[in-house]
Amino acid sequence: MNKINLPPFLKPGDKIGIVAPASVLNYEDILPGIDIFRNEWGLEVIEGETLKTASNQFSASDDVRLTDLQSMLDDPSIKAVIAARGGYGCSRIVDRLSFDQFLKNPKWVVGFSDLTVILSRLLGLGYASLHAPMAKSITTDGADLAKESLRQMLFGKMPHYTVEKHDLNRLGTASGQIVGGNLCLLAHMIGTETDVDTDGKILFIEDINEYLYNLDRMMIQMKRTGKFDKLAGLIVGQFTDMKDNNSPTFGKTYYEIIQEHIAEFDYPVCFDFPVGHVGDNRAMGVGMEAVLHVTNEEVSFQFATPRI
Repeated sequence: MNKINLPPFLKPGDKIGIVAPASVLNYEDILPGIDIFRNEWGLEVIEGETLKTASNQFSASDDVRLTDLQSMLDDPSIKAVIAARGGYGCSRIVDRLSFDQFLKNPKWVVGFSDLTVILSRLLGLGYASLHAPMAKSITTDGADLAKESLRQMLFGKMPHYTVEKHDLNRLGTASGQIVGGNLCLLAHMIGTETDVDTDGKILFIEDINEYLYNLDRMMIQMKRTGKFDKLAGLIVGQFTDMKDNNSPTFGKTYYEIIQEHIAEFDYPVCFDFPVGHVGDNRAMGVGMEAVLHVTNEEVSFQFATPRI
């Protein structure tokens, strides 16, 4: 197991940065989230330039988005960088980011969806990050537990998640590092510098707005490249707003598609976990150690206590 370093946990009064490294957003949509960080959690919020700019579907040009995120990573006074939203665009800038100053003053980076590629880059550098609600999504309906899970993890308390059983679950106990994120990005990163080593790890996957045949194709790509071969366990999160062809249909549900491609393996598998493009998107410490218990009664997921 690769050694993973944890950035310093936050304390009230710390400074955090909010930046939009991918798609354009409506600035008004993130104000309630900023209010939570500032007035509920007692943090000083530094707003990036990209929160109020636009360049077609992106929050700004590649160069501006790169500079905005780079400045947040480089500033030693900023203790965490939280994405405003995902969308698309991080893959266009990830290879141009410098982490020289980050390595001198590591900090938490928070996001999900398109941010999977940034979190995976940090994993490759040996640092944990948080796949968790962003400034826009932290106030969506049903986000109370997810919001609290992010607060706990940022401030150094490891949450314990209990999930209802699912008919497709495979029983057992797994322990190891947590890796994963958006399935489309995980498949997209294979063969690149941000490719994720899944051997001996607990992998979690989620996605949104994909055709069922494309989900099948991504699962095949993951399987053909050995990403499922040596897992310690698999967590299948939320696959929201999935689409099917009108006629003929694909013939399977999204969970049935996933189950088909991992049926030959014997590690524990949990379906319908609260992670993904939903309100209840629990914080997952990418690179952190955890234990997954899948029983006939329920699923239990617990992060290991950090060694400080």
